[in-house]
Amino acid sequence: MSAIAVVTTVANRKDARSLARALVEAKLAACAQISRIESVYTWKGTVESGKEYRILFKTLDEHYGAVERAILELHPYEVPAIHAFPMVHVSPAYAAWIEESVAV
Repeated sequence: MSAIAVVTTVANRKDARSLARALVEAKLAACAQISRIESVYTWKGTVESGKEYRILFKTLDEHYGAVERAILELHPYEVPAIHAFPMVHVSPAYAAWIEESVAV
């Protein structure tokens, strides 16, 4: 099993907490970490900037599709950022915890 981190952003802490809790309770992610960030991006031809909250979900590669579908279903943005990256070096005990914590 390959551990991955799936990332998305939302505009406020309430949405971040709601999305994090929903995916962890559904056993799609072992945990979710919420960080406040500032984003600069292009939207509909205009450069925008603003405060956002990044949510980093820890899960398994085999669950990416279900995680993406859940985020899309619950996310308030028209086009949410959703991307994942592999956890290349993970301690065996932590990898086992992720595997035990997500639905199989």
